[in-house]
Amino acid sequence: MSRLTVRPDARAAAEHAAGEIARALTEALEQRGVAHFALSGGNTPRPAYETLAALLDNWSAVELWYCDERCVAPDHPDSTHLLVSEALLAPIAARGAPAPREHRVRGEIPPEEAAKLYAEELRACVGASGPNILDVALLGIGEDGHIASLFPGHPQVEDESGALCLPVRDSPKPPPERVTLTIPVLRATRSPLLLVAGAAKAPALAAALRGPDPQLPASLVVGERMHIVADSAAAGQFS
Repeated sequence: MSRLTVRPDARAAAEHAAGEIARALTEALEQRGVAHFALSGGNTPRPAYETLAALLDNWSAVELWYCDERCVAPDHPDSTHLLVSEALLAPIAARGAPAPREHRVRGEIPPEEAAKLYAEELRACVGASGPNILDVALLGIGEDGHIASLFPGHPQVEDESGALCLPVRDSPKPPPERVTLTIPVLRATRSPLLLVAGAAKAPALAAALRGPDPQLPASLVVGERMHIVADSAAAGQFS
């Protein structure tokens, strides 16, 4: 059963999530000497990244990956890389702390090529022979129940190819072209965390917690290891 933590507002939820991520990263570093951390974009995680920057003294053994990325230039406002650069990497650098190693999705090239290159980089860095490659992943949920760039009714949701990541060309949210990690990779993460804020997300979160439903991709990722951190508005009936 997933663990649910409710905080009074979005800022408090983000700060709590940052503390949980720092704890999980520290545990991975102590156990394996390296921590593989996958990040997500959007407005909700920005304060979590800003808080997280100060919670580790040494980031040099942390490898940063992306749960998904939009196929845009790295300096485009929609780029998750840009968000992470501004909210996490810049504050780490300002503190003079040793920096993590970022693995950027090449969003400026076609999604098929970008997904292929990213999968190769994952395998080369992590030595992945299966989906259990990430220590920590920070995820969000859409009002339609999508997670990462895995959208209801899209073939990527039921992909059985064993791929680590997949191209997306028809996202219902702009931009349409993206690269996403697959459900098996996200589900196998050792310490996944779902950060949810706002009343608009409450129905999707409640549906995801009811059990697996192929029409609700987030429900296929929410497993017993998942820690859900939500503000009171998003928690709705669970608060």
